[in-house]
Amino acid sequence: MTTLYHNPRCSKSRQALQVLQQANEPVEIVLYLKDPLSEDALKKILQQLGVSAIDLVRKNETIWKENYKSKTLTEDELITAMVNNPKLIERPIAIKNGKAVIGRPPQEVLKVL
Repeated sequence: MTTLYHNPRCSKSRQALQVLQQANEPVEIVLYLKDPLSEDALKKILQQLGVSAIDLVRKNETIWKENYKSKTLTEDELITAMVNNPKLIERPIAIKNGKAVIGRPPQEVLKVL
């Protein structure tokens, strides 16, 4: 089963879900905007992705531009910012068997299968 960190209002996230469904992959959907991640959970996802926190930040979000863009933040400060403002987390993220990918483009989610 693949876990998909999903925002149903995001077209790329919806497309990634559709890609997994077309591959007949069972999907556990995590609505991370409704049920925010803990710092530990986000750190684990970053580790599975093999990226640093800044690589997971949606830099075009208004929250980022107004509150964080002009600051130099540590890894932990970036993680805290994403936990406190889940809209800052790039989406969708697919995870299976300890392997994770960001679904941009949506077909990338097939790489965890």
